[in-house]
Amino acid sequence: MSACSENDPRTQAMHVKQMMQSIAVLLREDLDKLTDPKAQALFETSAEVLTGLIQAFDHYEKKSEKAWQ
Repeated sequence: MSACSENDPRTQAMHVKQMMQSIAVLLREDLDKLTDPKAQALFETSAEVLTGLIQAFDHYEKKSEKAWQ
């Protein structure tokens, strides 16, 4: 990131959103590797929570919610 974009909250939000998307994908990919149902539930729940956060970041970027306008 350039010095200019480091202070831009939209750039920061986009970066964090991309990281969360990567983690959610990894969690779902690892589901097939797990045999413990509780661990599977933990990974799936974590991916779902991240998906909700990703959606909130999308709303922030697009200013699609009243709170972000």
